[in-house]
Amino acid sequence: MKAKKLLVLLCIVVIELSACKGSPTPAAKIDRHPPSYKWNAGKLSSLPIYHPDSSNPYQVDLRSADLSGLDLRGSLNDLLYADFDSQTVWPSADRMPSDFDWKRIMELGKNPGLGIRGLHAHGITGRGVSIAIIDQPLIIVHKEYTSRFRLYEEINVTPDTSSQMHGPAVTSIAVGKTVGVAPEADLYYIATWAFDPSSWNPSSPKRDFRFYAQAIRRILEINRQLPESHKIRAISMSVGWGPDETGYSEVTAAANEAEAIGMLVASSSIEDTHGYKINGLGRSPLANPDRFESYEPGLFWAKRFLDNDQIRDSLLIPMDSRTTASFTGPDEYAFFRPGGWSWITPYLTGVYALAVQVDPTITPDRFLTLAMKTGRTIEFKQGDRTSSLGPILDPVSLIEALKSK
Repeated sequence: MKAKKLLVLLCIVVIELSACKGSPTPAAKIDRHPPSYKWNAGKLSSLPIYHPDSSNPYQVDLRSADLSGLDLRGSLNDLLYADFDSQTVWPSADRMPSDFDWKRIMELGKNPGLGIRGLHAHGITGRGVSIAIIDQPLIIVHKEYTSRFRLYEEINVTPDTSSQMHGPAVTSIAVGKTVGVAPEADLYYIATWAFDPSSWNPSSPKRDFRFYAQAIRRILEINRQLPESHKIRAISMSVGWGPDETGYSEVTAAANEAEAIGMLVASSSIEDTHGYKINGLGRSPLANPDRFESYEPGLFWAKRFLDNDQIRDSLLIPMDSRTTASFTGPDEYAFFRPGGWSWITPYLTGVYALAVQVDPTITPDRFLTLAMKTGRTIEFKQGDRTSSLGPILDPVSLIEALKSK
C-alpha cells in the first residue's frame, strides 16, 4: 500500500516531458503565467459606422467599451458587423434593436460549426493526440483550455509581458472546451514574437522570423523526448512569411524539417510547406454555423470572389463570426465579426487532431487530399449572380471516409 501511495505522489509531482508509467498524458510544464490584459476602451459618445465599401473590415470595434449612454435602436446594420466582448457594456433593452441579441450571437459564435459538435458527441474530440501552437503570450488559466496544456515556454518574451489577444483566440479555436475543434487534444505551446523586441520600431515595423524558427526547432526537440504514443502530430502558426523578410530561410528550413518527419505544419504559408491552399469563410452572426448554406466568402475577400479564380481552388474553413477566449480574464470571451487567416489555421489543426484520433496512420498529405475530396460545394448568390463556393471543409464526411477506408 505504501508503495502504491509513493507511486501516486511521484506521478503528481513530476514536471517532465516524459509521462509517468501508466499515466494517460505527460505532466504539464508551465514556465510562466502571463497575467490577463487590463483593458478599458472607455465610454463611447457615438457608435462607429460600418461602411460596406471600405477595405477595412474591422470598423465597429466595441470590445471592452461602454455603450450604456447610446440609443442604438436604429443601428442594427452597424451592430451586425461589430466586434464585442464580455466587458462590453450595452444600453438598456429599450434602446437596443429588437433583432439584435448579442448573447445569442456570442453563443452561436462559440460553435465551431460544420457538424464538429456532433463528432464530439460520438467521442471524436482529439483525445490522445498532441498538437503544438506557436503564437503570442497568453493567459494560461482560461477555462476554455487550461487543462489542455502539457507545456508552455517563451522565446524572446520579457517576463513582464501580459496576455495578448491573439494567443487565447487561436488556442481556444484549436482546443477550447466549448469553442474548440479538438477539445481533448494535448497542447504544447511556445510563446514568441515575429519580431525582435530589442530593435522593434513601431514607425518602421519589420518582422523577424528567426524566433519562429527557434520555436519550431524547440518543438522538434520536445517531440524527440516524448513517448511514441504522445508524439506531436501538428504545429499551428497563425502567421505567414515572405522571402524578403528577416529569418525567411531559417523558418522555412525549420518548417520543412517538421514536415519531413510527418508533422502537419499549418500556417498562412501552408501552400509552401504542403502544396495546398486555404481560405476563410464568412457567416452572418445569426446564421446557423452547422448549416453549410450559412457560409459565404469571408468579409475581407468577398468583393474579390467573383473575379478571382485562384480563390476557388482553396480549402474553405470557417473564419468570420467566431467567439474565442479573451485575453482580459480566465472566464471571458470576445466575438469577432470579421476574422482573418489566423482563425482558420488552428481550426484546420483541430480537424487534423480529430482525424489522427480516428486513424493514427494518417499523414498530412493524405489528410489534405481527403479534405479537398470530401469538401462540400454550395451555390452562393452574390448580387444578381449565382456561383459555386467550395470546397468547404466537411469534417463529418472526412471522418466517415477515414472510418470506411
